[in-house]
Amino acid sequence: MSKAAWLTIVGLGEDGLEGLTSASQNALAHAQTIWGAERHIRLLSKSGAEKFIVWPVPFKDGIDEILKLRGQPTVVLASGDPFWFGAGTVLSRHLKPDEWISIPAPSCFSLAASALGWPLEATECYGLHAGPFSRLRQGLQCSQNLLVTVRDGAAVEDLATYLTNIGFGASTLHVLESLGGPRARCREVLAKDYAFHDVNHPVVVGMTAQGGPQISFSTGQDDALFANDGQITKRPMRALTLSALAPKAGELLWDIGGGSGSIAIEWLLCHPTTQAIAIEQSETRAQRISKNAKTIGVERLQVINGSAPECLDGLAKPDCVFVGGGLSEDMLQYLTGKLSKGTRIVCNAVTLESEALLAKMSRSLGGELLRIELSHAGALGKKHGWKAAYPVVQWGLTL
Repeated sequence: MSKAAWLTIVGLGEDGLEGLTSASQNALAHAQTIWGAERHIRLLSKSGAEKFIVWPVPFKDGIDEILKLRGQPTVVLASGDPFWFGAGTVLSRHLKPDEWISIPAPSCFSLAASALGWPLEATECYGLHAGPFSRLRQGLQCSQNLLVTVRDGAAVEDLATYLTNIGFGASTLHVLESLGGPRARCREVLAKDYAFHDVNHPVVVGMTAQGGPQISFSTGQDDALFANDGQITKRPMRALTLSALAPKAGELLWDIGGGSGSIAIEWLLCHPTTQAIAIEQSETRAQRISKNAKTIGVERLQVINGSAPECLDGLAKPDCVFVGGGLSEDMLQYLTGKLSKGTRIVCNAVTLESEALLAKMSRSLGGELLRIELSHAGALGKKHGWKAAYPVVQWGLTL
């Protein structure tokens, strides 16, 4: 442990002290206090620390207690690599860079990939010991391999039930228990046939997905993916709108007039670091947006039930704004007057009045006006013809 670092985060395998590096053993030998899960404490009960503390549940409840030990030699035990869905990521946010060091062990994902012979770089990895299974939704692609950590042995059955209920019961599950230790075991079963009741913790589930429906990686998802009351930006128009919004990693979207939430949800599907706030005046629709987001696996969507622009003050400033409902001059004056330089704004209009407003704003502020006309083939007597949808005028502006 360096002179400045008082906290050491030690990655621990299933063998406890066996296989630990000399740096990890040195940190443990000089620690006054050792924090860890109960099973970790049992593995190290013979070390010379003055005090052992079992980490509380939920995990965040122990952070303030750790910080009270600032300056005292302290070790926090974690499973495998503390910075791959691990405790290190959470703890380091509360510490200065010179206050801590991390000594990782092989991660459970590395051990699982080695046990199954899967190339880790081509395998989707999810840490769901404290997250909903719906986060898997977009990753469930036929023949795709996934590795998933879950809360405990009983949660594996819950995972199998979830997969079966959404149409992926034919997925092969590899239940990998206590990897890296003498109790290591691997069993294989289809999700729909799952019947294990003696799964040891810690556990990783490897799965090869089979079933459907699958969620596309492109924009313009099937309309049926979103529960709605008809207030939804339809698939072709949604694809064009997402192209105009041009989401990038880490960016925040305001989706004003959320409807079904389809625009905000597809924005979030584009990258795991994107963020979005959906503003919807109807309480029923706001609740539906939240449900859609959770079902599709982007529960990080923030939904605000309120009227814009009145409810926009105090929100985190966006990188991009989409106005799909409630378009008004007051709204556009607020957005163009209060948002930061470089913010992108995209508005869709269907009515003549809204078109006129966008034309006025374009003359005043510039930007790009686009008129989009879509037609669908349909029955025309015994033959077929084109049925035109209402044209949409889209205005895009970068402040």
